Amino acid sequence: MPVVFDHHAKGVFPIAATPFLPDGRIDTSSVDRVTDFYLESGASGLTLLGIMGEAPKLEPDEALAIVKQVVKRASGIPIVVGVSAPGFAAMAALAKNVMAAGAAGVMIAPAPSLRTDDQIAGYFRQAVTAIGADIPFVLQDYPLALGVVIAPGVIKRIITENPSCVMLKHEDWPGLEKISTLRRFEAEGSMRPISILCGNGGLFLDFETERGANGAMTGYAFPDMLSEVVALAQAGNRDRAHDIFDAHLPLLRYEQQQGLGLAVRKYVLQRRGAIAHDTQRAPAGKLSAEAKAEIDFLLARLARVDDRAKFALR
Repeated sequence: MPVVFDHHAKGVFPIAATPFLPDGRIDTSSVDRVTDFYLESGASGLTLLGIMGEAPKLEPDEALAIVKQVVKRASGIPIVVGVSAPGFAAMAALAKNVMAAGAAGVMIAPAPSLRTDDQIAGYFRQAVTAIGADIPFVLQDYPLALGVVIAPGVIKRIITENPSCVMLKHEDWPGLEKISTLRRFEAEGSMRPISILCGNGGLFLDFETERGANGAMTGYAFPDMLSEVVALAQAGNRDRAHDIFDAHLPLLRYEQQQGLGLAVRKYVLQRRGAIAHDTQRAPAGKLSAEAKAEIDFLLARLARVDDRAKFALR
C-alpha cells in the first residue's frame, strides 16, 4: 500500500547522508546502517539526494539504486527524493523513476538563474507539468545556497497554482518571520494548509517550531535530538525543548562552516556508528587533525548533559 505524503506531514525527515567507501564507491552496507540509525532516531520520513546528500556527485543509476535500497529498508515511512536538475527532461525522468521505486514524493529547488517573481512561479508550473501533477512535491526554499529569494507571497502563489505542492522545505535565513507570514495566510484563508519542515542544519529549530513549523528536514548528526525537540515543542514543553537544543548549539554552530559542514556531519555520524567511513566524493572539504580534535572536544562537552554523545566518543 502506498505511503501517504501530504500536507499533514510532521516530525523529522533527515537529509540522509550518502555513505561512500574510501575508494569512492557507494558503501551499500552503510546505506542500510544509516537508514536504521535514522529510524531508531525517531524519523517520521527520510529525504534522499538532497544537496548535503551529495546528489550531484552520483551517477543516475547510483542514485536510483540508493532510493530502491532505502525504500525497501525503511518500509512504512515516506521517502522524499530530491529531483532538481538543470533541465526538466532529466527532472521528469528521475521523478518518475523514484516514484516507481516506491518514493512518496519529490523535492524541487528553483533554478539558480531565476530572478523575478514571475520567473520563479513559472518555473514551478513548468516543473509540475514535466513530472506530472499526481506527484506530491516539496518546494525547497534555500536562498543562501541557490541565490533565489522567494518571498512569502510568491510561495503562496506557487502553492495556490500547484495543488501537488504539499510541503515547504524552509531554510531562509533569517526566516522566522516568513514562517509566521505563511501561517497567517492560512489563518486568513488566502492559502491552503501546507506542511513546513525546516533546514539550515537545525540551527533555528527551537523557535521555528514555535512560529508554526511542523518539524525539521535537515541532516544534523543528532537527528534523535531534533526528533525530541520537535516532540517536546508540539507537546508544549517549551523550556525542556530549549534546554536540550541549547546543549547542542556549539556543535550545530561548528557544523555551519561553509565548505566543511558535510565533513563535520559525516565525521560525527561515523563516530556515532551510523556510517563506516566519513568519505566524501570530490569536490569535498577535508577536516584537519585540529578540526577533528575540536569536534571531539565539543562531543565530550555535550556528553556531560546528553548521553547520546557518549557513544560518539567510544
